[in-house]
Amino acid sequence: MTDNISMYSDFAGLAKLREDAKAKSPEAAREAAQQFEALFVQMMLQSMRSASSVLGEQRDTTYEEMFDRQIALELTRGKGLGIADLLMKQLALEGSDATALPEDGVFLGLDPNDFRQAIETSRNEVLAAGQVPQRRDWQPTGRDEFVRDLLPHAEKAAETLGVDPRVLVAQAALETGWGQHVIRDGNGLSSNNLFGIKATGRWKGQHLSIPTLEYENGVAQRLRENFRVYDDLAEGFADYVNLISGSERYTEAVRKAGEPEAYLDALQEAGYATDPNYANKIKAILRGPDFGDYVAQAKDST
Repeated sequence: MTDNISMYSDFAGLAKLREDAKAKSPEAAREAAQQFEALFVQMMLQSMRSASSVLGEQRDTTYEEMFDRQIALELTRGKGLGIADLLMKQLALEGSDATALPEDGVFLGLDPNDFRQAIETSRNEVLAAGQVPQRRDWQPTGRDEFVRDLLPHAEKAAETLGVDPRVLVAQAALETGWGQHVIRDGNGLSSNNLFGIKATGRWKGQHLSIPTLEYENGVAQRLRENFRVYDDLAEGFADYVNLISGSERYTEAVRKAGEPEAYLDALQEAGYATDPNYANKIKAILRGPDFGDYVAQAKDST
């Protein structure tokens, strides 16, 4: 089968290939059948994705379409799903007096559930092979789980920054509502952006555009901004470390990293966030009656 499955991605192209198949050779017939099968899989994937979309306006479909093509290619290699074989019979029957298909037009012997299972299996195989980056989803069920999941990453980041890891966990708690309001894409998958880091002009990775609350001269206003997307929590923490340690604007914060409250004040003074109470809100989380217990439980579980 031709690897370029987009070659006949419109029905006009398929119709021409179909006529060639009837007039020329069995090889052309097989090509026509496989191309149609690939197109069918692409259309089914698009339909399934559309039906499951939660926040469609945030979706960047470029990589989804590339991914769907790759899945369609993998599914239709070799024996495929069986659609190509049935179409081969159909093309052969068109040259005879036999009835091409049952009156109801249903492909016999094909269960729609088999299609879904085959698609999911192929998707997992493609991801496992590293052909498409797999972003890890994350959604803690409670504050204790939030702290338990983040503390190991915070401790690693703290080694570089010299800050108390609890400060980083508390900052992430404020930014994400204890993990319940992490930025998510159109399929509900976590961006793993724990620190509200925006996608500036220098950012070359994935990003999501969402409404956010910003403050100008102390007045809150709703704006739409682009935020970075990471494959997992570790990457999100690593980028935070790079941002703080690699930017001159946060030099004072790094210098005061050993003093939690001074570090947070320096972050705010450097313009990390526009909320005038940003530092105080994080301090309140650090001083909260349950926060210390969550941290202690997280340490005991490791």
